[in-house]
Amino acid sequence: MPQPLNPADPDFARNPYPYYARLRAQGPAARVELANGSHAWLVTGYRQAREVLADPRFSNVPPRGAGRPKPDSAAQRARGLLARHMLNTDAPDHTRLRRLTVAAFTPRRMDALRPRIERLTAGLLDRLTGRLAQDGTADLVDAFAFPLPVLVIGEVLGVPEADRDALREWTYRVGSPADALEPGAVDDAWQRLHAYFAGLIGDKRRAPGEDLFSALVQDVPEGGLDDGELLAMAFLLLFAGYETTMNLLASAALLLLTHPGQAELARRGGDGHWTAVVEEALRHASPLEGTTWRRTVEPVDLGGGVEIPAGASVLVVLAAANRDPEWFTEPDAFRPERYLGGPEKAAPHAAFGHGPHFCLGARLARLEAAVALPMLFDRLPDLALAAPPRQLPYRPGLLVRGPRRLPVRRGPLTLPQGRATASAS
Repeated sequence: MPQPLNPADPDFARNPYPYYARLRAQGPAARVELANGSHAWLVTGYRQAREVLADPRFSNVPPRGAGRPKPDSAAQRARGLLARHMLNTDAPDHTRLRRLTVAAFTPRRMDALRPRIERLTAGLLDRLTGRLAQDGTADLVDAFAFPLPVLVIGEVLGVPEADRDALREWTYRVGSPADALEPGAVDDAWQRLHAYFAGLIGDKRRAPGEDLFSALVQDVPEGGLDDGELLAMAFLLLFAGYETTMNLLASAALLLLTHPGQAELARRGGDGHWTAVVEEALRHASPLEGTTWRRTVEPVDLGGGVEIPAGASVLVVLAAANRDPEWFTEPDAFRPERYLGGPEKAAPHAAFGHGPHFCLGARLARLEAAVALPMLFDRLPDLALAAPPRQLPYRPGLLVRGPRRLPVRRGPLTLPQGRATASAS
């Protein structure tokens, strides 16, 4: 790789898969130079990705001084506090933190949200239909893919609906490379998030409700969360609770709009086919591009002549692992039928990670997509893109991935099918 990897590059954000394929051809992991001058190992093979994510020799605890050196500031202190969440911990701390939240994401609790998700989706579709009738076009991200998961996770966590737009802006900034934003935008977002969650925790202490934040704040016996851990948990659950699902909904909608035949098959195929659409969208357009950073605590031999030294920064690239041709036939093609069962059923994708840090909200994300996508395409079967797919802006960075905007309109699809399919893959 002669050129440094620049996660802020819009062209890379739109289509990182050729780059990852070249890395994977070198072996299960490759050492790359990043645009900031640092180096890291990127794990791109499917088998090795799962192995690394379950291997305690890859620590989730960030090393001191990781990243670019920055002077002490209020923003840095806020970032340090909010970064104390459980994705940046190892056992036994991680085990304790996860235990305190896992009860809120049981299958029974998640499945009980279906009627509420259906009502929220119907309301959003009413507004989307009205906007399309009035303006001719609408942004499917702003009008649908973002508000649904943020409303759902807001109810689970106890975040007021009125705060959602500000929180979206702040979490967008902290999840993006600083080079992709105006100077000072990331530092400002960390400070605002810290102040917001400190205020929210205070509110929950004074007037607790039935939500998860209230339960965490009131859980004061030994083993509960201290104030710093509460702040970090609040940030993580909100960020992870809507970012993944927002990108899943937007990417799945884009894939179906550029593959109208698959959309029609799903409409005719019922729940089973929609489940396959969701799983294939998770694989093909992984909403989590990479995991959080890991660090080797000792040298690790990954096979294939690749040994990662101790103290190295390691990123497991889920988007690359999910397109490993050794595990997925025609990995760059959008083929939901690979998840319909039978002898040709594909391997489980790694979109939600693997091992002890497997995403707590995976069932909720799947449920929201399984409800929202069929309702969207049943209500608006003539929905079409209002811009060429190749011109759509994508979220920069190596953590989350999805279209930033998705302009749509009513009417027949006018893009040539061949071109549309290629651009979406």
